[in-house]
Amino acid sequence: MKIDKIAVFCGSSPGSKHTYTEAAQEMGRELAEKSRTLIYGGSQVGCMGALADAALHHQGEVIGVIPQKLKDVEIAHNSLTELFIVKDMHERKAKMASLAEGFIALPGGAGTLEEWFEVFTWAQLGYHQKPCGLLNVDGFYDPLIAMLDHTIAEGFMKDMYKDLIVVASEPAELLKQMDAYTYSLTAKWE
Repeated sequence: MKIDKIAVFCGSSPGSKHTYTEAAQEMGRELAEKSRTLIYGGSQVGCMGALADAALHHQGEVIGVIPQKLKDVEIAHNSLTELFIVKDMHERKAKMASLAEGFIALPGGAGTLEEWFEVFTWAQLGYHQKPCGLLNVDGFYDPLIAMLDHTIAEGFMKDMYKDLIVVASEPAELLKQMDAYTYSLTAKWE
């Protein structure tokens, strides 16, 4: 099933490697060319801005969601299809989650990880059945995947929860895997 509306979490900084910005641009282009709506944090800087600009350049629909406090700090993107200005981060995440049919994390910092982990946790708990993807650019998420393996080995997470995560190093492949995703999980405490 094609996922038409995808929330992408990524850095408001460009990161230390040009490949991070290039991956954001490639993801934006891929979403637009496949007629998928991009839902993201609403900024015009860093990987966030590169992602949105690429989608817009290829005539994609781009919806931004940014808290009022960050609107001026992150420099809200003024050329989006739609921009929601919300009260705080909680409202931002709830709005993005309600609009999206799937979630992707590109390389980013604590905010990116926090936003992605929240939707991943919701999937574990059965609050949604949407795919949660990681774009593993240049092995960026290898340490995170190793940490998840460690939490499984130490008995803090069941191995089946890792199956809720879709991982690929190229945007087209990640989207293909997300379209093929099937949620098949029993309740967490069974």
